[in-house]
Amino acid sequence: MAKDKKLVEAITAMEDDFAQWYTDVVKKAELADYSSVRGCMILRPNGYAIWENIQKVLDAKFKETGVENVAMPMFIPESLLKKEEDHVEGFAPEVAWVTHGGDKELQERLCVRPTSETLFCDFYSKIIQSHRDLPKLYNQWVSVVRWEKTTRPFLRTSEFFWQEGHTAHATEEEAEARTVQMLNMYADFCEQYLAIPVVKGQKTEKEKFAGAHSTYTIEALMHDGKALQSGTSHNFGDGFAKAFDIQYTDKDNKLQYVHQTSWGMSTRIIGAIIMVHGDDSGLVLPPRIAPVQTMIVPIMQKKEGVLDKAEEIRKRLVSSYKVKVDDSDKSPGWKFSEQEVRGIPTRIEIGPKDIEKNQAVIVRRDTREKIIVSLDEIETKLGEVLEQMQNDMLERAKKHLEEHTVEARNWDEFKAHIEKQDGFVKAMWCGETECEEAIKDETTATTRCMPFEQEHLSDVCVHCGKPAKKMVYFGKAY
Repeated sequence: MAKDKKLVEAITAMEDDFAQWYTDVVKKAELADYSSVRGCMILRPNGYAIWENIQKVLDAKFKETGVENVAMPMFIPESLLKKEEDHVEGFAPEVAWVTHGGDKELQERLCVRPTSETLFCDFYSKIIQSHRDLPKLYNQWVSVVRWEKTTRPFLRTSEFFWQEGHTAHATEEEAEARTVQMLNMYADFCEQYLAIPVVKGQKTEKEKFAGAHSTYTIEALMHDGKALQSGTSHNFGDGFAKAFDIQYTDKDNKLQYVHQTSWGMSTRIIGAIIMVHGDDSGLVLPPRIAPVQTMIVPIMQKKEGVLDKAEEIRKRLVSSYKVKVDDSDKSPGWKFSEQEVRGIPTRIEIGPKDIEKNQAVIVRRDTREKIIVSLDEIETKLGEVLEQMQNDMLERAKKHLEEHTVEARNWDEFKAHIEKQDGFVKAMWCGETECEEAIKDETTATTRCMPFEQEHLSDVCVHCGKPAKKMVYFGKAY
């Protein structure tokens, strides 16, 4: 058995070193690996399969709202990037530049896209002339490059995968409605598919996207008490439209500027899945997003009829579930360990004694509960177990969020909570950027969002004592 436990023992306990635990899980679950390019990761099949499932669900949801997929170039001419001053200033430190084509120096540097606002704006300025051309509802699934100083797989890498939606509308009201609609879609997706509850709200002026009129965010809480920005939706107003001269003639034949939005979710959400649900044995995947929902493990598989029965069960289940048979020559103990590390939601154990009794054993990954089921009912029972597990994972994550969200009504309370680094701190804020920066300088905590559901905790700012304008979620973040 010592050999069988080797996989799990190679994972550092999260209470001992959370950062090392995270890295161990990423590697041992074979989600990603380091590449020969600094700060870039290799997405392995186990990790990419999760991203494919995320992409499949979100893509279908986008299309239900009229969104169409496009593909923009990887490169942005420097002159195009500079058209929107706030935007280029916000991304300048992270931009990677192409200066040569072959052995010849380029007449104009090309930016490797950190995001594609400028490309979409340039395109929209050419194809939008009339109110009949609106709205434009586009999205692309691509990778982007941001030259990060400190990197960690999924959470912050120099290149990462994401989707970025870019829409153009006739009115301010339509743009705002789309911005909020997409944020709500992200929040629902996280809860329903990833079993991750989130806090929805607006970013402060300091924290909003460079060039945006307003930025909305969903913030999730990790097991170690740190926050993770898990999806954002931006209302650009008409700022980019004026910089790129994107105008249309309205129904009265008058020229108007369009109003735009942008929204995105990236592979960092896989980091959230790891840190919200994982345990000391490895990854724990919510059933609705898992590439493999159950692994059939034959016990004493060399005995006559065992492998045949395992394959028979697979064929019965495969039309309704994502299922595989582990018929490798490894020991059952090793197979159990491997299934746990990879986070496969359930395994089905079937051996000679089970076959005699016309039964199998379903084992849940999250609780390790063993459920004996009749083979006659296995399709129905597996579905019930998976659904219960999905719901239980969400409830546990909600409980963790609730238990690690506290209120601070004065500065001493605020500092004491932040020093514990134990979750979100709700506090009143004056609305001034100088005060926000002072809070960060003194505690390293940042404003995560001004939640849509506001509470009145006191009349004054928790830091400076001036009249309070907003209740804010503060926290330390990835």
